[in-house]
Amino acid sequence: MNATTKRPTAALILETNNLRGTTEKERIVQSLERLLRHLGAQTFPLRDLHEIVVTHDGLSPAEQARLGEATGCTLRFLEIGPEVGYYDAKNRGFDATTADIVVFGDADCWPDPAWLERLLAPFVADARTEVVAGRTTYRDDLLGIAATSIDFMYFPSPLGEGTTRNFYANNVAFRRDVFGARRYTPAEGIYRGHCQALGMRLAADGVRIRFEPAAHTTHRFPDSVTELLRLRFLRGADTVELTPHLGRAFLPDEWQWLSRLGPLSPLGVLSVRLGFSARAVGEQGLSEIDGARKAACLLLVGGLSAADAMGSVLRSTFGVTFQVHDGGFRGKALSYHGDADRLCAAS
Repeated sequence: MNATTKRPTAALILETNNLRGTTEKERIVQSLERLLRHLGAQTFPLRDLHEIVVTHDGLSPAEQARLGEATGCTLRFLEIGPEVGYYDAKNRGFDATTADIVVFGDADCWPDPAWLERLLAPFVADARTEVVAGRTTYRDDLLGIAATSIDFMYFPSPLGEGTTRNFYANNVAFRRDVFGARRYTPAEGIYRGHCQALGMRLAADGVRIRFEPAAHTTHRFPDSVTELLRLRFLRGADTVELTPHLGRAFLPDEWQWLSRLGPLSPLGVLSVRLGFSARAVGEQGLSEIDGARKAACLLLVGGLSAADAMGSVLRSTFGVTFQVHDGGFRGKALSYHGDADRLCAAS
């Protein structure tokens, strides 16, 4: 980009869907306040953003002022109500912005200091950049490495070097016209699969998703073992809904029947995913592991995948929904703001 080219404006949309897992309002505000203070240390100054939009279920004016002080800059609060799901909250947040580039982040993620800078740099360097996906991981221990290899995999795209087929909605930036023409299309019964479906639509349209692994954010773990198991069931159930999309995207017409074999098709997808996950262990930008530690990690991958398979069977065979609706919940949401911080001692 030459010196006479106008620098694109950027907006950050921060949704708070996964802070809904408690009825303690102060706990929600404290969790969000801590994240906003952390974001204030980004190497890309928040004051240089054109807009910062926070979607919420009903923060009071006093709570909004408190959060604005934590950030040190102007925030726009968009009340959406508890019936609005995860992906629809992102769509509505997008509609509340006007910037050229829109960054999507989540209130249950903990970005590295250079996250925004690395996510936005490709748009500044090349006006042809349409989408940039950062790297999302869980925490850097055996369980985190194992779960990362399942939930946050990135696959090279045939559209060019340095591109990926997929992204995650907690760590991605779009040029405005690209997202506006496609957006998320929330549907009944999917928990967190819509970003994968949108990734396949982008690939079909020839839209390149640039992968910037240094734009890193750490996704928190659920606050309890029970919630971790529920997350696995939800992930497995998502496979049932995503299998037809995967079949249309990757199978030739004469092989489409493979995606229509009832419970067997999503289990087949999970089996293929298990192979990719096993190979990805130690390759996600987290700690290198080998020997006994790697063997233990692979066992964890197998155990988590088995729980996913159970969720898939429960959904496809018995129609269990796990209270999922439009990316949100009819009942209590998963909680990602426990009293004990589970990322690192400094956060």
